[in-house]
Amino acid sequence: MARNTRQYVCQECGASFPKWAGRCDACGAWNSLVEETGAQSAPKGLGTKRGRAIEFVGLEGKSERPPRQITGIAEFDRVCGGGLVPGSALLVGGDPGIGKSTVLLQVAAALSAGCGCAYISGEESVDQLRLRADRLGLAKASVQLAAANSVRDIVATLDAPDAPRFVVIDSIQTMFVDNLDSAPGTVAQVRTSAQELVRLAKRRGFSVALVGHVTKDGQIAGPRVLEHMVDTVLYFEGERSHQFRILRAVKNRFGAADEIGVFEMTDAGLTEVPNPSALFLADRQGDVSGACVFAGMEGTRPVLVEIQCLIAPSAFATPRRAVVGWDSGRLAMLLAVLEARCGLAFAGADVYLNVAGGLRVQEPAADLAVAAALASAVSGVPVPPDAVIFGEVGLAGEIRPVAHTEARLKEAAKLGFAQAIVPVSRNKGKNRRASEAAAKGMELRRISRVDEIVRLFGPERAIGEERSMERAMNG
Repeated sequence: MARNTRQYVCQECGASFPKWAGRCDACGAWNSLVEETGAQSAPKGLGTKRGRAIEFVGLEGKSERPPRQITGIAEFDRVCGGGLVPGSALLVGGDPGIGKSTVLLQVAAALSAGCGCAYISGEESVDQLRLRADRLGLAKASVQLAAANSVRDIVATLDAPDAPRFVVIDSIQTMFVDNLDSAPGTVAQVRTSAQELVRLAKRRGFSVALVGHVTKDGQIAGPRVLEHMVDTVLYFEGERSHQFRILRAVKNRFGAADEIGVFEMTDAGLTEVPNPSALFLADRQGDVSGACVFAGMEGTRPVLVEIQCLIAPSAFATPRRAVVGWDSGRLAMLLAVLEARCGLAFAGADVYLNVAGGLRVQEPAADLAVAAALASAVSGVPVPPDAVIFGEVGLAGEIRPVAHTEARLKEAAKLGFAQAIVPVSRNKGKNRRASEAAAKGMELRRISRVDEIVRLFGPERAIGEERSMERAMNG
């Protein structure tokens, strides 16, 4: 608890005393001591000792842009914002076996041709690292390997003018500082070990990559402050049984956050996927109800994925809502909007929603695509396979515009899609011309209400097709 300290200060010379006296012992002046209240200080805080004044500078000035170390792995460079910045610290997290150590070993091998690289493992021996490098075809790369756990030994080795320019620490939960009595992996050990390594990297100017274990909730194990200490936080996403791996930047001081890099796990390690949209849509079926293509944005990259919905009768009083790759709360909201504004009934049906390819969609622009897939699943009317859909749905049933419309349409046109269902633009003149230029001959259908998408693919469309078929048979 903060406390106030009282002291008696001489008005002649400035000397302070804990008790009042008639004469100042410093200068000899009489009746010069006046009681003053000292500054508040917390226990074990700064105390009364003054620090030196810091120097402020203005916003206007010239600062050199930090140089980048290009790894040659385009997907990794994209996630990092264009390459590694000297003196930066990266934190790479993900589930066990997802590919964290593999991709960092590949990055170290790619950088070793132009600068010194070191891989320090606290979990594997040097022989195990060599076996992995041989399996990945990187045995001839000039990467320095070491197996160590002591942060004091690592700092003593790297604190030299000829230190490697890129260092991998695998993992930060296995490192320990001998000044602390706690075991490796505890909050104090992880925080102190990371602090010492990051401080050394910034002082010596080399890049350090820390591998972090995750908890069952998918968060980096250890203190939350660990993510604040580093410059870039990367998460590996995807199922180990699936061949796709998505490296997502959730924090980046030198680039855009939410940028993704797509990799494919093969026998030779992780290979880049330069066009993830084509790969996500490679196994898509044709005229199948309940499926549509969503044009999304991941960072600065447009990505096209397929959204699949299945409606089945429920045998229980409480229907099931199973969601993979999307927010379950947003699905519940969208089902309520379709029931209240469009008259669709989901109360007695199980609803299953899946984003194909293992990608997790987080932006609200997928609302309209999910609504189209739900309406198609209810009616059995397939969404045209050459159409892409995106837009945000409000609680009143309105369709709201989303950002990066031109980039989404350009990606769809590049992959051969012929039509797009998009929201009505706010600035109709300028945005309409930009969208039409980006579409490159695509047919644009602009809608403003969610019931319009239901009329296109919902039960009304199915009833209309049945009546047309009956008239054709009777005529």
